[in-house]
Amino acid sequence: MRDPWCAALDCFVEYNRRSNLTPAPEPDIGDKAPAENKNFRILVLGAIGVVYGDIGTSPIYAFREALHASKQSVGGTVTEILGLLSLIVWALTLVVTVKYVGFVLKADNHGEGGTLSLMTLARNSLKGRPVWVLVLGIIGASLFIGDAIITPAISVLSAVEGLEVLAPQLANWVVPITLCIIVALFFVQRFGTGRVASVFGPITALWFLALGVSGLVHIFEAPGVLVALNPYYGIRFLIDHAYISIAVLGAVFLAVTGAEALYVDLGHFGRRPIVFAWFALVFPCLLLNYFGQGAFVLTHLESVEHPFFEMQPEWALLPMVVLATMATVIASQAVISGAFSLMSQAMHLNLLPRFTVLHTSETQAGQIFMPQVNFLLLISVVLLVVGFKSSSALSAAYGIAVTGEMLVTAILLLVVMRQIWRWRLVAALAVVIPLLIIDAGFFVANVAKFAQGGWVPAVVAIFIAFLMQTWISGRKLLSDRTKADDVPLDFLLGNLTKKKPNTVPGTAIFLTSEVEGAPTALLHSLKHYKVLHEHNVILSVVTSSSPIVPDDEKIHFESFNPLFSRAVITFGYMETPNIPKALALARKLGWKFDIMSTSFFLSRRTIRPSVKGGMPLWQDRVFIGLARNASNATEYFQLPTGRVVELGIQVTI
Repeated sequence: MRDPWCAALDCFVEYNRRSNLTPAPEPDIGDKAPAENKNFRILVLGAIGVVYGDIGTSPIYAFREALHASKQSVGGTVTEILGLLSLIVWALTLVVTVKYVGFVLKADNHGEGGTLSLMTLARNSLKGRPVWVLVLGIIGASLFIGDAIITPAISVLSAVEGLEVLAPQLANWVVPITLCIIVALFFVQRFGTGRVASVFGPITALWFLALGVSGLVHIFEAPGVLVALNPYYGIRFLIDHAYISIAVLGAVFLAVTGAEALYVDLGHFGRRPIVFAWFALVFPCLLLNYFGQGAFVLTHLESVEHPFFEMQPEWALLPMVVLATMATVIASQAVISGAFSLMSQAMHLNLLPRFTVLHTSETQAGQIFMPQVNFLLLISVVLLVVGFKSSSALSAAYGIAVTGEMLVTAILLLVVMRQIWRWRLVAALAVVIPLLIIDAGFFVANVAKFAQGGWVPAVVAIFIAFLMQTWISGRKLLSDRTKADDVPLDFLLGNLTKKKPNTVPGTAIFLTSEVEGAPTALLHSLKHYKVLHEHNVILSVVTSSSPIVPDDEKIHFESFNPLFSRAVITFGYMETPNIPKALALARKLGWKFDIMSTSFFLSRRTIRPSVKGGMPLWQDRVFIGLARNASNATEYFQLPTGRVVELGIQVTI
């Protein structure tokens, strides 16, 4: 029988040979110019602060929950503790290092990562753009939102609970203090993260160094704990204690929550800084701290309840509580920003209605604030803290969303391996099947905690997925109803050529989502005003499957006759649509665009539900509610309000 390590090596060789997304090898850092070295160091520091904030707070509660799960039926012997530690170490190695760092980070969509980027990449690679890939993307995105409401709650709670170790009489103040921190965290979102982002990296780097040092001290006291590097101890624990293995795996998985952030933030920092930060600082410090906690427990078998804080010397306990709180706030900030980015992507991909998007930076387009989303996240997080009251209780709710998203990522990764990287089926399955087995094992372990709190992210994900499905179906019905009343553009232009109406000076731009038909706003304008402008432009805005569209490919302009022209503007799904700025590019194509002599005509639809529609009446009402609460086109496309004319129509779906 062939050595499995050789088979695994073959898979990696095949991967590096086949992957057409792998960039050419870069020179070592020492070979780069000083400016490039400085930029790389800044990216590494930023990645430490943003990408690894979530996974960096896991040592506060992961090993503790694994101990609690095992002590229900296990006496806490040396072998059992080594087994738990081995499971955590190998979970970090296989899920984060092998899956995400080794494979997933290379599945970028023009440099961008995340569930929706991977979904778009996979779907475009398949003939007919199958719906099942879209469904997987919706599921993954919905699960991320479920994770986004739990991470701030459990992270801040677990840090503030350190006060109980410092001063037990403060136990009743844990929840109020946590709520104050969370409310403040969501309140400052409107000011943007740019001003404080420069301190995120140094604080989180200091946090990881503190993790490593505090763990290393205790490893010297019990160096035998390092034998947990042997996976034998973890496998033996699962075999000997199969009756509690599900509960234990559910707790062990807490050590890798936050791994999905590596992929979500790929576009902000790039693969190389993220990988370098993982191997140079994050991974070693996490291992040292977990081994340190294990060593501390081995020397205090009977008295440990909260190993992370109890193993700190008395003089370092308060500084560690403060530093842990700062680290958890940063981790929560990263998840909240990720939720804003994901919702923005979903809007541009027409999976959700247009929410209000405020830009908090004049130079960084990715720094955005979404008031409605921020408010809903705040309410959800506050309810979780008040309802569960402790990180131990909330840990039962933490896992289903993340494991479900990881399963979706593994399936979509298989599509990318086969369709884009052109791997042989055997090689792709040899990599993905073991990863799927690991993800499925963790998923089952977390599903077992459904009644204890796992239902929370599941309900949130189902609700978000329902809203996406309703919006997609409703938009299709609305488009079908609109097309039924459409007048072919060629027919309209022919009639206007034969019988030219009166014209007035200036330019009129008619926005329409249909590229072929005549804009509804144009038809209503002719019906009511019976005049045309000297120049009339039929404008359509489309969203590309690429995250960013270069300026030279952003606008397509063609002239039908002296009276009418067509413009099609293409934005990437990571870009913020700005029509006036894009139209300025048309000057290179020969069109002199003057905003002060231009009027924008839009049609505002009033939607009516119908019993005979394509969706149930109650779902029609949900869609109408979403449409009413969506931000209007003037704000979304950043049109000058003084140059916009809206014409109302009624549509029944």
